[in-house]
Amino acid sequence: MTRVLVVDDHPVLRDGVRAALVAASLDIVGEAASAADAVRLAVELRPDVVLLDLQLPDFSGIEAARRIARDAPDAAVLAFTMSDDDETVFAALRAGAIGYVVKGVESRELVHAIETVAHGDALFLGPGLARRVLAHFTATRAAASAPRVTNPVLEAARLTDRETEVLELMAAGWGNAEISQRLYLAPKTVRNNVSTILGKLQASSRGEAVVWARAQGLGGASP
Repeated sequence: MTRVLVVDDHPVLRDGVRAALVAASLDIVGEAASAADAVRLAVELRPDVVLLDLQLPDFSGIEAARRIARDAPDAAVLAFTMSDDDETVFAALRAGAIGYVVKGVESRELVHAIETVAHGDALFLGPGLARRVLAHFTATRAAASAPRVTNPVLEAARLTDRETEVLELMAAGWGNAEISQRLYLAPKTVRNNVSTILGKLQASSRGEAVVWARAQGLGGASP
């Protein structure tokens, strides 16, 4: 059963989300109304998914996503907000979100989004949102392959065979512990590989690296 931490400062909305997720047999392990509590509970409860509003009273959900990606890296952050402008969307991805859902979607769509990111897949729900994100990463890939680009944002060609293996499993939704077992590597070695991959791809977070890897067709390995 997918374990979910729901973060939103509006009690009525949390009530509605809770009812929809419970009806779909998802496990609500906690709720938070602030960014600070979101980070604390993500670390304490280790949910599979953090459903995260980006407009919170103490500090932004973008910063909360960044801290969760750092302190609870196995939790998939799913941004859940009213805003669908490109600046907010890509800020969330850079901070570590693996999915983005614009409020107003149907309950079944929200449940599908949660289950999707819980398995490590990127998902974007909102008017034209998936198309815009795909266009962004397609343009990024084209820029990275252009001969005049001297500092491409993402340089996958520089990955070693081992780093490529690790990235493939990251894109498939595997956590560090699972990657360690699959590849017979020490946990510290996996953490070091992940850090190196982020540096080589110039990705600011695990989530950004995963989204890019999925756009390249990686992530076919089954847990």
